[in-house]
Amino acid sequence: MTKSIDFSVIAPPAYLKAFVAQAPARVHHVAAQRVLADESYRAFFAREADRGAEIIVDNGLFDLGYALPAARLVEAACAVSAREIILPDVMRDGAATLKASQEAAREIQDLAGIAFRLCAVLHAADDEEWRRTYDALASSDWVGAIALPASRRPDPEGQMCRNRWLATAYLEDRGLVNNRAVYRLLGLGRTGHLELIEQREHEWISSVDGAAPVILGAMGIALLPDGPYEKPSTPRIENLGPIDEDRFDLIRRNIAVVRAAAGSTVTIAEEGR
Repeated sequence: MTKSIDFSVIAPPAYLKAFVAQAPARVHHVAAQRVLADESYRAFFAREADRGAEIIVDNGLFDLGYALPAARLVEAACAVSAREIILPDVMRDGAATLKASQEAAREIQDLAGIAFRLCAVLHAADDEEWRRTYDALASSDWVGAIALPASRRPDPEGQMCRNRWLATAYLEDRGLVNNRAVYRLLGLGRTGHLELIEQREHEWISSVDGAAPVILGAMGIALLPDGPYEKPSTPRIENLGPIDEDRFDLIRRNIAVVRAAAGSTVTIAEEGR
């Protein structure tokens, strides 16, 4: 197994240099609302873009509960020289996600032409809807990337719409991977970094993002390379608060564990690079 998956660390804005800067700069998932509201956050990722990183602007749904409108997403993307925009999506609703994504794609193309790759998120309430939504996305000429959200809850029934490993295996086994599209994983799921060891079997998966190694490290919890992965109730990244410097080394080790599971040799860039 030689495939690697790029891991984009999500951290509070005050700790971007400590945990998020990459050597070499590869891929960053960036929150659009923070780009627009926080000058230092915006400047950090603009520098990472200058260093060669691929910047992906997320639409804000996970943090805000709603996606930013197309014009604001384009504004954020331009501010950090992003290459890709994650289109508006609706949790667990394939039809609503498809409609919202199509509308935003048209608006973005009107505003910015074809300057950005457009990423659609694959949501569904059940497996029938999952297949139908995937087929629509994979065959659309406006979709340049497809993102699979994290599986966060137990899945005793083995549903693809609730189990990301089953979903990617299904696409691989049936030859349904669109070679023209980029595939991304959004967030670490209920098995954390351990899922990435399995997902590396799929050479077509490009990146994953996640805040778990930072949040858990700040709480004094170490990620174990071989598991088990047991995540207690944790605060959202925006509610994490100040991180004790005594936890910095643990956080960096946690990040290294995730990157090792993903097969990535990227490290945290040294201060000033």
